Amino acid sequence: MSKFTIPDNAVYMCTGSKCSKRGGKDAYKAAKSFLKYQPGKNDVELIRTECTDRCDYAPVCAIQPGNIWLKEYKQKDLLKVLSEIINPL
Repeated sequence: MSKFTIPDNAVYMCTGSKCSKRGGKDAYKAAKSFLKYQPGKNDVELIRTECTDRCDYAPVCAIQPGNIWLKEYKQKDLLKVLSEIINPL
C-alpha cells in the first residue's frame, strides 16, 4: 500500500481553449517542469482544469489555500508565485 500525502497548496490552471491560446497551456507545461526539480515540490499539486468560466481574463490560474487568482499572467509571473510558495521568506 502506497503512502498518500496531501499537498499544502493546490494550483488550478485553466487550459481551456481561450486560456491555451493566450499562453495557459505553455504556462502549465513550464510550471510542471519547474515543480519537477524543486525541493518543496510535494508541497504543491498542479491541477489542470478545462475551464474556469473567466475567459475574459485568460489565462487564469487559482492557488489554494489563500484564494489567490492570477489573470492575464505571463509564465514568469506564475513561476515567481510558485517559487514564493515553495520557498517562503
